Amino acid sequence: MDSQDKKKILLVTNAFYPEISPRSFRATELAKEFCRQGHKVVVYTKLRDHDYTGFLKEHDIKLRMLGKSRFPKIPDFKHKPFSVIGRIISRLLLILFEYPAIEDMFKIKRYLKKENSFNLMISFAVPFPVHWGVAWSRTRNHKIADTWVADCGDPYMGDVLDSFKKLFYFAYLEKWFCRKADYISIPVESAIPAYYPEFHHKIRIIPQGFNFDLNINGNKHINHAVPEFAYAGGFLQGIRDPGQLLQYLSTIEQPFKFHVYTNQPEMLGKYKEILKGKLYVYEYIPRDELLKVLSNMDFLINFDNNTSLNVPSKLIDYALTNRPVLNINIQFIPENFRAFLNKDYSEKMKLPEPERYHIRNVSKKFLDLIKIENSNK
Repeated sequence: MDSQDKKKILLVTNAFYPEISPRSFRATELAKEFCRQGHKVVVYTKLRDHDYTGFLKEHDIKLRMLGKSRFPKIPDFKHKPFSVIGRIISRLLLILFEYPAIEDMFKIKRYLKKENSFNLMISFAVPFPVHWGVAWSRTRNHKIADTWVADCGDPYMGDVLDSFKKLFYFAYLEKWFCRKADYISIPVESAIPAYYPEFHHKIRIIPQGFNFDLNINGNKHINHAVPEFAYAGGFLQGIRDPGQLLQYLSTIEQPFKFHVYTNQPEMLGKYKEILKGKLYVYEYIPRDELLKVLSNMDFLINFDNNTSLNVPSKLIDYALTNRPVLNINIQFIPENFRAFLNKDYSEKMKLPEPERYHIRNVSKKFLDLIKIENSNK
């Protein structure tokens, strides 16, 4: 790459490698791709207990930590009534103050004071206090970067998946960062109505980026002794809820193996015992390992968000495995599931076209915003 084409890029994110989450994948894959293209990449992220020596040897990224938390942690009590009280306190602090994520706002303000002269800055939410911290740091005399893109995986004030609405005063913070950002990137066009109309002109659709250069054989013939299927991801009570499926599975005498990779094993509750020998629950594993596991299933399960405002990024991973996917929404249809068990996939979910989500194409969409911004000056 010609030296004139090299850009200085600053990424500000709470989530980063080795954390397993959509936001972590988003920031990490972009950092790696920008680095691979020859750009100078600086990443600010939260302090975590991880040895980055191998990662930084492979990727020439300047990694800077935001320092230790000064906010006290709510104790995680094991026994009632203290466990209930602890959960209530945590929920109230989250609803009222975005605690503990609100600390990111103050940390980022403090750390970005010394940063300047970047061509592009991308901040990532969730949590949204990351955007608030960047907005607080960026002034007329200290822009930090020529172009700031506030990347939003999900809406904030317009979120429909959380059981509690955001309190009215957070609207001021949302409008504040939207006003200061040059662009707001969101993954799907259908989510635009969840953002304030006065900022729609700033919105750019940039999907989740993925590295497709993984050794996955999703075309091989699957021949299990009994049907094997899997789900990977989180749950939401009443929305992305496994209850109806698990209840139905408990009535089936036919042998099967249902593999679930999640950080919410408690949502499977009593069914772990009822479906013993049929239900296998695992913690999250690295994405490349997960894709290889999923590519060996007969089919995959997706629990629908039942809204066009939030589209799960796992569907791109599912598409890479080349396995049929059964989409389960609020109206669970047992006949469709029974058909899948019998290898009839005629009702399989239509999945996104993977090439659109290649990290090479996604990174270009961000870089093009620098050119657009500069041409407007």
